[in-house]
Amino acid sequence: MDGNAIDPAFADELRSTCRTTVGDELRSITYFTEDAIEQLYLRSDLEQTADLVGFADHERLGFRSQSAYRNTQLGDYRATIRLFENGYLTRVIRGEHGVWVTTDPMSIERFEELTSALETVLVDHDVAIDA
Repeated sequence: MDGNAIDPAFADELRSTCRTTVGDELRSITYFTEDAIEQLYLRSDLEQTADLVGFADHERLGFRSQSAYRNTQLGDYRATIRLFENGYLTRVIRGEHGVWVTTDPMSIERFEELTSALETVLVDHDVAIDA
């Protein structure tokens, strides 16, 4: 949360990707790893009271739980979508890092587009991180 968890150019790319895919329904974007968390965007009409550390602790379970779905007839894990009273949370994890995005209600096709776009950005930057 100190603003150093992610390279600024990478953060800009994630913001641009989400904004382009989700549009005005975008509520927030948070980047996370096992050790770091950084909120990249919060829509101006929302209060800054979310417990990001609590959310991160829960979403980090995805690093471990992905293996539970390997080799199933469902195919490879792509994303988690959670439905809440006031919106949705979509989590995408690739490699050692992930993003959760909160949105207003939107069609399942837009969630699929968001997942695909975030997968591409995370995989591209996972290679850069490993290099």
